[in-house]
Amino acid sequence: MRSFPSVGIGELVAPVESWTPERDDPDGAFTYIDLSAVNQDTKAITGARQLACADAPSRARQLVQADDVLVSTVRPNLNAVARVPQVLDGATASTGFCVVRARAEKLDGGYLFQWVRSPPFVSDMVRMATGASYPAVSDRIVLNSKLPLPPLPEQRRIAEILDKADALRAKRRAALAQLDALTQSIFLDMFGDPVTNPKRWAREVIGEIAEQLTDGEHLTPRRTREGIKLLSARNIRDGYLDFVNVDYIDADEYERISRRCDPVAGDVLISCSGTIGRVASVETTEKFSLVRSAALVRPNRDRIAHKFLEHYLRTPAMKARMLLRANASSQANLFQGQIREFPVYLPPLRLQIEFADRAASIGRLRNHERGSLSEIDALFASLQHRAFRGDL
Repeated sequence: MRSFPSVGIGELVAPVESWTPERDDPDGAFTYIDLSAVNQDTKAITGARQLACADAPSRARQLVQADDVLVSTVRPNLNAVARVPQVLDGATASTGFCVVRARAEKLDGGYLFQWVRSPPFVSDMVRMATGASYPAVSDRIVLNSKLPLPPLPEQRRIAEILDKADALRAKRRAALAQLDALTQSIFLDMFGDPVTNPKRWAREVIGEIAEQLTDGEHLTPRRTREGIKLLSARNIRDGYLDFVNVDYIDADEYERISRRCDPVAGDVLISCSGTIGRVASVETTEKFSLVRSAALVRPNRDRIAHKFLEHYLRTPAMKARMLLRANASSQANLFQGQIREFPVYLPPLRLQIEFADRAASIGRLRNHERGSLSEIDALFASLQHRAFRGDL
């Protein structure tokens, strides 16, 4: 095992230009990359948008180049990082990002990108973050942090290996997305789009078909090294719960929290802070608890099937509605009262159950693909660990 020297990121990067769109080109337009444009799962920019310079947000200031690495300075635990592709060369990034531009003679951009998504970097940022309700780091903290620096040829070799492993993960995610798309297609074929309700199903609001609607614990739970799992928004994925990266609480803390919110099989969970609008059903009988960033809907099973409700909430129309409501305030949060007023149509229960059975068949295939993805994720994590300690 080799030992690489640790060097501050700021010693290896070039300065980034800024501008003021509304002043510098008032009649023009520009491509804007804000914090919501970065997909936290794929570490890619998926939501850049065109804006008139006259309508530029106050954070639209940083001019980026292809291969720049964007590091979100808010909620560093979410690790919203991305590498700027060639198609976005010349775009404008929010000042909510630290834009890191590698000096080609010192630092490979691909290696830098792999480093800022690694557990050691994320842990360092989380440790240095300030602000209890809205943790953040400064550009200075990002640039002062250190990375292991092998020679350039070794940096490129490491980046190439990790890029290939990540490409395998992308293929598995694409396969999962295709299965999700199939389930959504079946749903829309059977029931129609929630916006237009072409089949004229009776309408209610979620508060009227829910036996319970709440969110997780608002006070900071007392965490332990082991015990009962404590889930947050990051553990709610579309269609499943991720029990890998979880916190723990003891039995006494669970007993206290469960008086407010005690998830059981058949409940539907929604991520309602940070990442908004991911939805999954509880399919396990294992007891666990939730924090404030997750909401729980317990449907009245005589009126609505939980898998129907899950996939209804996962339609593009309902996801858009959740995002719109959450972004109506300065800090993105989806509150219980907002969820309670969301409309839901109610086809006959027998049709809902028929859909649930068909979705379950696809779900079994999805679980197989997700198992394969988990194995590849574990391989990627192992390669990351070995790469940055000089053992790859």
